[in-house]
Amino acid sequence: MKPGHCLGISMELDKVLFYTGHSGFFMKSEGFTLVIDPYRISDSLKIKADLLLITHAHFDHCSKEDMQKVITGNTEIISSQGCVEDYGFKNTTIIKPGFRHSVRNIDIEAVPAYNTRPERLNFHPKANGWVGYIVAIGGLRIYHAGDTDFIDEMRKLKSLDAALLPAGGTYVMTADEAIEAANAIKPKFAIPMHYKNLLGKAGSEELEDKFREKLGGNALIMKEVDGANVTYKF
Repeated sequence: MKPGHCLGISMELDKVLFYTGHSGFFMKSEGFTLVIDPYRISDSLKIKADLLLITHAHFDHCSKEDMQKVITGNTEIISSQGCVEDYGFKNTTIIKPGFRHSVRNIDIEAVPAYNTRPERLNFHPKANGWVGYIVAIGGLRIYHAGDTDFIDEMRKLKSLDAALLPAGGTYVMTADEAIEAANAIKPKFAIPMHYKNLLGKAGSEELEDKFREKLGGNALIMKEVDGANVTYKF
């Protein structure tokens, strides 16, 4: 990927995509709010989801406490299996890879997310049917990979404005593996996630520096939102 050619798209992205920490994000377009995998949501962050997407059943992605902070009685919830079935929420759909859904000019596609490395196979088995999502919103195509390794299905992804890639290692891709994935799928921006809680401050800064070094202007480091503001670090 060639660095430094994405300033225009970044100005559009920062109106749509916001980071809440770990692997949590929300997206806004035309008065519609979509939330993915909220975890440790700040009490000062007052967002309510029209649509809530959950990638898989682990506590740092399927947090009932955090989901309750962002849902209303009208929130539509889409989740892979094993997470929200016992929570008593309304308007819930349990899905598998291949699921597609459209609402308010926003298109959702669930794609596979699983481990392939031998040391990680027990964390996110392919047989669980857990997912990532491709979201077309506000004229952008944004890929949230969920918890996954660099899998063959990623190579088929095209025309992505942003790829949100887990990069903390242990349970998901390492930084080097996430960078390899970014080079294969060629999003306009590769955004690391799922690393700060694992690596701590020094390790997180090292990972962010590696993303910038290897991906140049295609690396985008997002800072957690404070209120309604978001900061990007190139």
